[in-house]
Amino acid sequence: MQLKELTNYLNSYLEIDKVNDTCFNGLQIEGKQEIKKIAFAVDACLDSFEHAIATQADILIVHHGQFWEFTNPSITTWNKKRIAKLLEHNISLYAAHLPLDRHKEVGNNAQLIKLLDGNIDRPFYIKKGTNIGWVGKLNKKQKLTDIANTLNKKLETECIVVPFGDQTIETISVVSGGGGYGGFWNSLKEDVDLYLTGDSADIFQTAKDAQINVIFAGHYATETVGLKALAQHLHEQFNVETEFISLPTGL
Repeated sequence: MQLKELTNYLNSYLEIDKVNDTCFNGLQIEGKQEIKKIAFAVDACLDSFEHAIATQADILIVHHGQFWEFTNPSITTWNKKRIAKLLEHNISLYAAHLPLDRHKEVGNNAQLIKLLDGNIDRPFYIKKGTNIGWVGKLNKKQKLTDIANTLNKKLETECIVVPFGDQTIETISVVSGGGGYGGFWNSLKEDVDLYLTGDSADIFQTAKDAQINVIFAGHYATETVGLKALAQHLHEQFNVETEFISLPTGL
């Protein structure tokens, strides 16, 4: 398949123009035009670039891209080292940040709900007119400890559990990665049993007083599921070879 065909499909499928983001979503670095293999990684970094080269990928799709509104775009120092790797091997770089978080099928938040045997119930955490996360409803009520164990096993993570609500869970608000305080305060308004996110935040006393459960499952871990789902989707859609590059950070 051709690079333009792939990027046009991704732009449309992920609806990258429907969300305001600090990441410049879409094709960030253009490489070879013929795509035979697609690699996926959470982060644009030297490690993921080198793995993409080693696996002979033609394009690398990442969640955390190279170019952001708050970073200096000058191609110098560490920026130059990174980009030179891709240019030297003619590998393209495509980034999907919030569009991948919020996607209703392959998105991180949708996939976390699916992983816990639930379904999307309604949009959650509206920012600038667009939802970032989802509220999900489990097909069968589960114990909080069982949910944490499932996440630990399937995401290969170590959850931090703040257990101040009902220990039997049915509704979950989900924002992968850095949902933090914003996702937490929105969860209080949604009256859910559990707020699931990646990064930890100092919400202990408020969660206790509000009697809500919170699970911090790790920024990296909660943002692997969308890329894996997207890899499977593109493989089925285009019969193209795909590979996920695992580079856990412990964060």
